[in-house]
Amino acid sequence: MPTPPTVVLVHGAFADASSFRALVPELLDSGIPVVAPAVPNRSLNGDAAYVASVVRQIEGDVVLVGHSYGGAVITVAGVEDNVRALVYLAGYALEEGESLGELQGGFPDSALATALVQTSFPLPDGTTGVDVAVDPAQVHEVFAADVDPEITRVLAVTQRPLAAAAFGEPAGAAAWKVKPSWGIVSTSDRTINPDVERFGYRRAGATVTEIDSSHLVMLSHPKESADVIREAIRATGD
Repeated sequence: MPTPPTVVLVHGAFADASSFRALVPELLDSGIPVVAPAVPNRSLNGDAAYVASVVRQIEGDVVLVGHSYGGAVITVAGVEDNVRALVYLAGYALEEGESLGELQGGFPDSALATALVQTSFPLPDGTTGVDVAVDPAQVHEVFAADVDPEITRVLAVTQRPLAAAAFGEPAGAAAWKVKPSWGIVSTSDRTINPDVERFGYRRAGATVTEIDSSHLVMLSHPKESADVIREAIRATGD
């Protein structure tokens, strides 16, 4: 029996690897190895370089799974030799040289646009950077409307912010040009306009599944999310 690839789960902005808490058991119970690194959320290409370093140290094939901003990260990191497939969960499939802001700018804003809050943080050179997060009072409505409110109240105060500079940073690569891809559209997404997801996936030639879900599809629909990942593994197996 062939050894399954390792699934590397790449979280998005305003979250951490615990956002995959419901998805991980689905994969592990299928005998699929899982790694879910903590993404710095500091810069698109820097975050991709970190994820790529994790991927390079995994023996055997990898399926990269990216949620939200994590989709942009896997788009760049996915050019690593041992990556055999990309899976986007309500994510951004960028073109090489394209930024998150440019892709989003072609579509009407989602509810997230008026729910963001900014805070400052010190940079190594002594200047000040800007972090972006979701107003905790709006996390359930905008980010996770179909997730248990007891979970979202914790998510609201444990956010991993994204440096604002990442929104304008051009993607250094577009791995979907050389790797097969799958994508889930969250049709009730209020964080990313679902048409942004559809456009990116169509351009990438991805196999698309649409689920009536909030942005946190892997928390509210872990089995369906795992099914798409398992299909990517089956379809790209030797």
